[in-house]
Amino acid sequence: MTTLGGVTLFSVGAACLSTILILPAGLSIAWLLARRQWRGKSLVETAVTLPMVIPPVATGLLLLKTLGRRGPLGGVLQNLFGIEIVFTWKAVVLAGAIMSLPLLVRSARVAFESVPVRLEQVAETLGASPARVFFTVTLPLASRGIISGCLLAFARALGEFGATIMIAGMIPGKTITLALGIYEQVQLGNDEAALALSGVSVALAFAAIGGSEWFLRRGPV
Repeated sequence: MTTLGGVTLFSVGAACLSTILILPAGLSIAWLLARRQWRGKSLVETAVTLPMVIPPVATGLLLLKTLGRRGPLGGVLQNLFGIEIVFTWKAVVLAGAIMSLPLLVRSARVAFESVPVRLEQVAETLGASPARVFFTVTLPLASRGIISGCLLAFARALGEFGATIMIAGMIPGKTITLALGIYEQVQLGNDEAALALSGVSVALAFAAIGGSEWFLRRGPV
């Protein structure tokens, strides 16, 4: 049986990796949605939001069909690079990343929209390049919202169940997260272990969400 500590460490590590994985794409998408207008913008907004509104098991099934050995992407990764994702720890990280991306994008978009465009324009008139404006003006001013979004994304990845069980399965010592461990222990009739896992899960989620709210309520740096 996988220990409580082992499941907790694996879940926290996978959630951290999921959050780091989506950070570059999430910030890029959020900035584009906040600062640019282009044809097909509404389609991108809809695609990013989809994991929040469709059943997680449906997302997991799509990932399974896409990344399985016979899937269009999974077959390429397996045959050309020898990379297998389905039913490995990588699947846990990927499921968490897909399901938590909307929360990061939404929080970061609001943060970028709150940055006065005038300040960016002033920096540009002083000769700063677009990249320098982003990293020295936009990003620092939006940092509280972005950190809050990262914490929410972490909490969402930590509690992910539906997509994870579809693409990663329940392999003891390899893909069992806190959420999957709770389900497993309930199925085995081990209520005490399930409650212990639930307690850890609630505590971690409470800390992450509380941290997110704290960053949002902080005064200007």
